[in-house]
Amino acid sequence: MAEKRKYKKRYCKYCEAKVDFMDYKDAGALRFSLSERYKIMPRRLTGNCKRHQDMISVVIKRARAAALVPYTVTRKHVVTAPFENLK
Repeated sequence: MAEKRKYKKRYCKYCEAKVDFMDYKDAGALRFSLSERYKIMPRRLTGNCKRHQDMISVVIKRARAAALVPYTVTRKHVVTAPFENLK
């Protein structure tokens, strides 16, 4: 019988910092919750709690609507450093 893999418990960094409000205009802070193709990363990878993951998804969607963050990057358009222009 195969042994279960033991993963390190991920903690919500927003709960530790006691964040109550996130601003969509701070695009640099959103890069930790976006993949290299600008997709929203799931909770199981980021370690966010449900409350903060919901806040992050709303903030990212608002930043996309305001054209601060692109929606997605196509496979044909290769980006060498995707988060350099998010400052």
